[in-house]
Amino acid sequence: MDMKSNTLSFLGTSKMLNNLGRVLDKYKERYFFEVLTAIVVTYIFLQTFAIPGSISLSILSGFLFPFPLALSLVCFCSATGASLCYLLSFFLGRKAVYRYFPERVAQWAAIVNKHRNNLFNYMLFLRMTPFLPNWFINIVSPVIDVPLFPFWVGTFLGVAPPSVVAIQAGQTLYNLSSSSDTWSWFSVVILGVFAVLSLVPVLLKRQLRDKFE
Repeated sequence: MDMKSNTLSFLGTSKMLNNLGRVLDKYKERYFFEVLTAIVVTYIFLQTFAIPGSISLSILSGFLFPFPLALSLVCFCSATGASLCYLLSFFLGRKAVYRYFPERVAQWAAIVNKHRNNLFNYMLFLRMTPFLPNWFINIVSPVIDVPLFPFWVGTFLGVAPPSVVAIQAGQTLYNLSSSSDTWSWFSVVILGVFAVLSLVPVLLKRQLRDKFE
């Protein structure tokens, strides 16, 4: 993965989110709960159907809301959307999962069985690292009998550390939009640091995988 290109991509996306955030921020002054509800519903919808865009919504949440509210919102929406995806797979997707991912399901089932007594901790680990794609975790967990409660709680807490980076980036964008010196080099460096920090779990993927398998 090219760290430089990812940083530039992040900065380009941040400009788009900055423009959207400024519009929603003005609208939020009169229609706070409507904006909040729209963010929540959209976030849960994206998570439920594994549609890309949740990172952008995390950044936007940091732009629009105070940090505690933004973090709670992102964690709740991530856990609830993932759980709805879990339920869809449980009721409708078992045959499809076994059909299209037989080897990966068997492999992960064996690993989960090793951690059956510490399932919450293992779910926490999976959400904090890029060991497995989130969509795969969501659709396979019910198939290999991961209970819904540790799945929801593990997701709620596990997405918090990586979400902090995105939310803080959103708050930095808000400060930029409120400053007369909008695109100072210092602010650009901060956004670049957030982009690099988001890659740390990817760089440590092999070491983390060896530890938990």
